Amino acid sequence: MSHSKRPIVILIAEDDAEDRMLVKEALEESRLMNNIQFVENGEELMEYLHNRGRFSDKSEYPTPGLILLDLNMPKKDGREALKEIKTDDHLRVIPVVVLTTSKAEEDVLRTYDLGVSSFITKPVTFAGLVDVMQTLSKYWFQIVELPKA
Repeated sequence: MSHSKRPIVILIAEDDAEDRMLVKEALEESRLMNNIQFVENGEELMEYLHNRGRFSDKSEYPTPGLILLDLNMPKKDGREALKEIKTDDHLRVIPVVVLTTSKAEEDVLRTYDLGVSSFITKPVTFAGLVDVMQTLSKYWFQIVELPKA
């Protein structure tokens, strides 16, 4: 169960179906009970954030309080989406945590330059992913004060 001061929506942008399933299971294993939404690429991420297309129902697709962002996605990659988010006056307050397989120093530097809140390299084991999700949950939902959506 989340110990968050208030429940927030977590929006996860991840193109790989197996990774989406593993992240969902790791969050459940971490007892994080927040509303979790998934998008499969950067274009869907931006459609969700602007409540366009199939994401037009704001009650079903509410503004997230935290975005977990993969960098390497089709259509629009995470770097492009991050740049759009951080240059939009209404979206830039949403914390974005990069969760990716990349360990490239260029990706770390570029995403921080674009305004990412944290950069996490995906662990190779499920136990490692659960540990990351537990740490993420404790930090973002118990320690940090998030802006109201």
